[in-house]
Amino acid sequence: MTSMLKSAGLSRSLRSFFDLLSFRKADTEDAAKNELKHRTDERKASRDGAKAAHDEGVVAALQSGPGNMQVSVVVPTYNRPDLLDRCLRALAAQVFDATRYEIIVVDDGPHQATREVAEKWRDKLRITGPRILYIPSSGPHGPAAARNRGWESASSAVIAFTDDDTIPYRDWLTNGLAAFDGNVQAAWGRIVMPFAGTPTDYERDAKNLETAEFVTANCFCLRQVLEDLGGFDERFRLAWREDADLYFRLLQADIAIAHVPQAVVEHPIRPARWGVSLSQQKKVQFDALLFKKHRAMYRKKIRASARWDYYAIVLCLLGMLVAPFTDYPRAGLVAGIIWLALTGRFCLQRLRGTVLTPSHVAEMIVTSMLIPPLAVFWRIVGIIRFRVGFA
Repeated sequence: MTSMLKSAGLSRSLRSFFDLLSFRKADTEDAAKNELKHRTDERKASRDGAKAAHDEGVVAALQSGPGNMQVSVVVPTYNRPDLLDRCLRALAAQVFDATRYEIIVVDDGPHQATREVAEKWRDKLRITGPRILYIPSSGPHGPAAARNRGWESASSAVIAFTDDDTIPYRDWLTNGLAAFDGNVQAAWGRIVMPFAGTPTDYERDAKNLETAEFVTANCFCLRQVLEDLGGFDERFRLAWREDADLYFRLLQADIAIAHVPQAVVEHPIRPARWGVSLSQQKKVQFDALLFKKHRAMYRKKIRASARWDYYAIVLCLLGMLVAPFTDYPRAGLVAGIIWLALTGRFCLQRLRGTVLTPSHVAEMIVTSMLIPPLAVFWRIVGIIRFRVGFA
């Protein structure tokens, strides 16, 4: 009981520590935003200079036909030519005037196989359209930076975003563009992730994308709005939270946003390797950046409170490992029992409602032991990297 009380005291102390960090960092947010705006202006000036130089070795335009563009579809991709081919097939089949839209493929590699896919579709659409623009990006890398390269090269007033692993419905562009009635400046459609049977933990987690708001796999925005906001924040180097950051900035700027459930994109759930949840913990560091920029919105729409269960599990794990080398070896036994109980609870939560094959159960047991320390580690990385008190 004494050890449990001590653990509770440690939890309260830890909570107070992060609250203090958040309070001390709050007065630096304006300076951070000004610094970001300055970097964005410098980056835009640099890219304007690059465009003026017209370095064809950096940007290769693959045009399939002329026309006044109404919408530009930006597709960032990284070494997934088969998925890109499927996506471009769906985009080329849109029930939309082919001379009124263009498809911009941003190759965040770049890779020869990706170029070949873009060239194949350029040849197929040379007569009928739509226009294809291929941009090999040598850096900075990441989906946020790739999308910026895309919309900055667009010829249209409206920018549509999707991903290379999606299959837009044939009327996606038609329904998405219909939302722009003169008042609406941004919109997001509906994502469907077909799945039959009992899911794994990974599949169930991925399917949550269907209920997410303003996902870059299916959204539209006026180019002028993107210019005013500085586009995507390229500090989000992984495919994580960059769309939420743009969404929160749109809300803060009082931009009129519409939800268009008729604009549908299919997002098949890709197969994942055993233990995939471990590598995904690296993304958590960008939660710290999103929290630094949008504290209230983060707590309202992302996570209402900290993962105190993770911190408790890690503290118990440390206590279990350190106690035998102290004058209180029995405290290690107590910490071990609490660690086992909390880890078991976490594992059962993840298994509930999922497939119970031996392989999946074993995966949940192993990863449930490793996720809390990994998640805490990457949270600490985010705290240090982005200089913010975050739990």
